[in-house]
Amino acid sequence: MKKLIVFNKPYGVICQFSAHEKHKSLKNYIDIPGFYPAGRLDADSEGLLLLTDNGRLQAQIADPKHGKEKTYWVQVEGSPDEARLDTLRTGMDLGGFITRPAKVRVLPPQEPECLWPRNPPIRERKTVADFWLEITVSEGRNRQVRRMTAKAGYPCLRLVRVAVGRLNLFELGIEQGTWAWCRKMP
Repeated sequence: MKKLIVFNKPYGVICQFSAHEKHKSLKNYIDIPGFYPAGRLDADSEGLLLLTDNGRLQAQIADPKHGKEKTYWVQVEGSPDEARLDTLRTGMDLGGFITRPAKVRVLPPQEPECLWPRNPPIRERKTVADFWLEITVSEGRNRQVRRMTAKAGYPCLRLVRVAVGRLNLFELGIEQGTWAWCRKMP
């Protein structure tokens, strides 16, 4: 039987179990031997992280060749502009690889109500507008969404992974910094 853990990773936590000099690690939250992240979120990103003890399942989730969709809510600097958003939708050259087309939609102007406050809060500038995007990619390469939004002229302020395949963080009801067993496969 394939075992899967869903974890709502807080900001500032690194996706490894070994101790780190600057950041908390997964070991601070999950103390079950033999489980490893199926994909990663950088320390500056938050949200849904899957862990498994099954190497084949780990590859099906994490390896870009399998095309598992990952959905992010991204707070960016700037104002929505369809031409710039279309650069995200059509795929872009990030140096070393060209992204597959992403699904992109602008979220309502206020921070999504179901999101927890980030600790520490993002730096807000009164003279610079910001807005939220929902971006779904089928690759999930290293810092891909941050690199994509930056190249489109939208520096990333906050990035939260909300879904991997059919698994949605808010439907699962996992509070920030907690984990649960999951029977449903992504």
